[in-house]
Amino acid sequence: MFLLFSWFDYTSLILMLLISTVIGIYYGFYNKQSSAKDYLLGGKNMNVWPISLSLVSSCISGVPLLAFPVEIYSFGISTALVTFEMAIIFLSTYFIFLPVFYQLQVTSMYEYFQLRFDKKMRMLASIMYTVYMALYLPLAIYVPSLALSQVTGISVGFFSPILCGICIFYTTLGGVKAVVWTDALQFFFMIGSMFAVVVIGITHVGGIRNLWKLASENGRLDLTFELDPTIKDSFWSGAIGFLFVWFTTVALNQGTIQKCMSVSSYKKVKKALLISWITLSILLFFIFFAGLAMYAKYFDCDPLLSNKIQKRDQMLPYYVMDVSKNIPGLAGLFIAGILSAGLSTLSAGMNCLGATIYEDFIKSFLGDNISDKKTSIILKLIVAAIGVLCTALVYVVEQLGNVLPLVLSVFGVAGGPITGLFTVGMMVPMVNSIGALIGGIVSLIVMSWIVVGTHIYRKSHPYSLLPISINGCPLNGTLGVLNTTKNVFVKDDGFFLFRISPNYYALMGFLIVVILSIAISCVINKKNTVVNKDCITPFMQFLLPKTEKYISIEEIVKFTDEYNKI
Repeated sequence: MFLLFSWFDYTSLILMLLISTVIGIYYGFYNKQSSAKDYLLGGKNMNVWPISLSLVSSCISGVPLLAFPVEIYSFGISTALVTFEMAIIFLSTYFIFLPVFYQLQVTSMYEYFQLRFDKKMRMLASIMYTVYMALYLPLAIYVPSLALSQVTGISVGFFSPILCGICIFYTTLGGVKAVVWTDALQFFFMIGSMFAVVVIGITHVGGIRNLWKLASENGRLDLTFELDPTIKDSFWSGAIGFLFVWFTTVALNQGTIQKCMSVSSYKKVKKALLISWITLSILLFFIFFAGLAMYAKYFDCDPLLSNKIQKRDQMLPYYVMDVSKNIPGLAGLFIAGILSAGLSTLSAGMNCLGATIYEDFIKSFLGDNISDKKTSIILKLIVAAIGVLCTALVYVVEQLGNVLPLVLSVFGVAGGPITGLFTVGMMVPMVNSIGALIGGIVSLIVMSWIVVGTHIYRKSHPYSLLPISINGCPLNGTLGVLNTTKNVFVKDDGFFLFRISPNYYALMGFLIVVILSIAISCVINKKNTVVNKDCITPFMQFLLPKTEKYISIEEIVKFTDEYNKI
């Protein structure tokens, strides 16, 4: 059963895509960026406000907009706890990670590993990031394509190449300036659409009191404090597990670092992060409240059980179409918001991955005499190739199940280990290259095994949902209530590691790296290890030996290059 777009809705959607394309044309043809510095860092003179809004847009992909409300509808409110922890993430970004990157002035944040350890570590981290983005970006395309498919009745495979083509166009032509300004525009589509959805949803169920009552009576506001990592959604999986997911998304994201490096001073970075923290928290509040509003609407007539949709990820677009039938253009605004989030993440991801591939894999083969114009052309070709690859992978993603578990799996395989490597590198001076290298490789292998094993296991052992019903559906005479007991958590007897909640994957990858790298560095102590104080976050520099002779970044680069030739 499809609830389809009106021409008002198509107008909202086309308007957003048209403006994004015009921005790409402007920065590609009328405000050209001829050097790598202009293309990747916007000439380092970007304004604070567009950078702030762009940070939010690229962090909030279509996945949170589409999947988080469904997660609260199905499993409860624990996922929303991270909204109150955003201050921790942004403070950590400002005081721990950004001071190091800003001091080193690196284009690709993975250059850090060559300065702190050696070239092998830089290569490992860059490979992990490339794998991470190659798995994540197809999801960023798939989500808006799925939403468009739901409201138009046209297949996902039709929309994916079109959306990716638009994104490739303005990202390839305009570089980071086009990315930032389109992200800023798309932010207003996102927050406007979610605000409208929440307000209409609350009005539709008779006010916040009724919404809260229905959610409370049916377990959506319940939190379990049981220390069992196999419980999918608990206080601990939301407050601690998801905290590390967002560390990967916000604090140690190439897009975050690249955009913060695009402003002219560290004082402006502070202001940009403050604005981003406030706006991101507000947007997340709307996203999670949309899940409660959706449950209040369908608490006695679940759309999936009543065969109105085919996948649970289609629930929010269906809900918006349902409640906005008498408000022309609102559904189009919402889908434009979903589309904006997906395009923001995709454009930022392609730009950042292009920077990483160029700086870490290609630049060393080109020599020092390549012109800025040729560099800019190569970067554009890399970005276009990334877009084509990601579009092809969408057809694989479509067959793998619900979106959020896939995203959490990607964070576990590569995101958590990357966060661990940066953390030990910047905060534990005694960790050496051997310890970090072994820790990173082991974490990548172990988490890949757990994620693949869990995906296979969960095909026959799905997670138990909170109470859902179809008793209130019209003409319902055969189906009844499902899971009538609140908070039924099925504890089966499968292999323990395959039963752990995916909310913990990023934390697990992080811990494997931290523990192994410190332990191995203690056992294998490299006496000739050279650590530059600029590679250590300022408040941890007291751990450096007092007699340490601090050398310049130029000397570090020369030393590591000579060492790797031996």
